[in-house]
Order: sequence, then C-alpha cells, then structure tokens
Amino acid sequence: MVSLVVVTGITEFKSKIAIYEEQGMKMKYGAAIIGAFALWLFAGPLSAADVMTAEDLRAELSSSPAGTKIAYGADPLQFGELHVPAGDGPFPVVVFIHGGCWLAKYDITTSRPLAWALQGQGIVAWNLEYRRVGDPGGAYPGTLLDIGSGVDYVKRLAADYPLDLSRVVVMGHSAGGHLALWAAARGGIPAGHELHQPDPIRPAGVVALAPAPALTRLHQQGDCDNVIDKLMGGSPAAYPDRYRYVEPARMAPIGVPQTVIMGVHDTRWTPIGEAYIEAARARGDTGIERVLAPESGHFEVINPSSSTWPLVLDAARALLPAPPAGPG
Repeated sequence: MVSLVVVTGITEFKSKIAIYEEQGMKMKYGAAIIGAFALWLFAGPLSAADVMTAEDLRAELSSSPAGTKIAYGADPLQFGELHVPAGDGPFPVVVFIHGGCWLAKYDITTSRPLAWALQGQGIVAWNLEYRRVGDPGGAYPGTLLDIGSGVDYVKRLAADYPLDLSRVVVMGHSAGGHLALWAAARGGIPAGHELHQPDPIRPAGVVALAPAPALTRLHQQGDCDNVIDKLMGGSPAAYPDRYRYVEPARMAPIGVPQTVIMGVHDTRWTPIGEAYIEAARARGDTGIERVLAPESGHFEVINPSSSTWPLVLDAARALLPAPPAGPG
C-alpha cells in the first residue's frame, strides 16, 4: 500500500516529506505527490495552527452555485446535484457524499466546489443530499437507505445523461466517507434485512476522505455529542445486528478497491480512519490504499484550492478503469 508521511531530521529536504511503499505495491500517486510536495516547498510547512477549520469551511466553500437538482426520492432531502462536463461523453462518474457528523445542521453546500472541480476535470459529479440525524426520517435506517437509493440512482440518470456506468467511484468526506464505504459494501447485506436493496450498483472503487467509519470506537468516545447512539438508535451491545451491517470493517472485505486519504494534521479523525484500515485488513481486506496528506487537516481534503486536491483527484482517476477502446 502507498503511504505518504511527514518525517523530521537528516536534512531540510528529507524533513519535508517521505514517500514509501508498503507490501511491495506499485506507487500510483507519484505526480500528485510531487505536486503537493512542490507546493509544500514553496509555501512552507503547514502547522496545526494553519489548518482549515469548520468556520473556514463554511466561509470559503458554502457560496458556490448548485448543480442541476434532481430528486431520487419523494422526501425534500432526497436529491442530488448533477454536474456534467461539456462534450459527448460518456463520462466517468464520482458519487460524492458530504459529511458533518451525520447531523442535519451540515448540508450539501460545502461539497459544491469539489463537485464543480470534478466536472472541470471531465468527471460527472453526482453530489448527494440525504436525511440525517435531526431530520424527519433520518438516522437508522433512513440515512442508510437514502444513500443506497441515491447512489443507485446513477443508473436512472444514465438514461438521460452521458454517464459511463462501468466507471463509477463513490467518494465521501468524514461521515460521508463512512457512508461511501458502506455504499460499496452493502451488496453483502442479506435479503430480508431492512437495509437490503436489490441490485445495488457495484462501484469501481471508493475514495474515503478523512473518513469516520469506526462506529464502535466513535460510540465509545462519545464523539459529536454521542451522535453514533443517535444515528444507530443505541449502542453496539443493544443493536449488534445494526452495527454488523452498517460498520464497514464488520462487512469487510467489501470487495472493491479503496483509497483512504487522511490529513497528517487531522489529529481527531485520522486515528478513526486508521482504526478502520487496521480492522478491515485484519478481516482480509487487501484492497485498501492508505495515503497521508502532509498539507491537510480535516477539511483540506475537500478544498479544490488546497495542495491536497491533486492527491484526491489522482485517487479518483486511479480507481476509474480506462474507457473501452473504440472500434479499430
């Protein structure tokens, strides 16, 4: 697996960044990492005091216009915003799921710049909204069912827009990173279970940005004002079957490649992402790439103007298979 870490000492150059490979796998993000490294060298190292805060996020990323709003369900919050590049296509697709502790007070607005940036790179962005904790019908099972329905709606969209359904990646940030991993894993939910949805789309991969998939640990820590109890209706001990089919590590191996990008300066959430990787690998999931972004806290990973953006874009591209060859 590829990891990117900050080190100190030896020389000023070596103290900036080191790139190493785990388990002998081929390096995939060379150009993006070189670009991030160049920005690092010219701008100087980012300190913990310099990282983007939630207030910065709302101030800088909440004013972008919406894409084309399309409902995937009857509830007012069951919609997505579609961003389609110019041209004939068909285009690869990124389904994006925003984060915000699964809470109603955090919405789709801060993910719009990322969606526009993907469109500018020739990738369709399907930016999902969904019912969250505090919304009528939100939390278990509604939040999960909304995500499944929204992700699967790309099959309907392909009838009207030039989408290449053989090249779909699910991407999410923070709580949305958990939901992106769950969306890829849900094909293993048995028929008859309340979260089962027939014929779920199988993505080419998942890009999880500063994800929060370790629900049991988050429950134990009481994060976001005990939001996991509110999301799941109670503890893992009280609802073991719910956690069995909502916590991605318990569903591992999920069967698709995953790239997990975490910020070196994200001291709160990077350990949660690391806990998922460790637990999923212990259950035999060998398809996880781990990337530590040296110039990132929790929010830089969704900011297209940050030095972390090339890592995110290259992760999506690496997971999207090449388009089928045309007639010779």
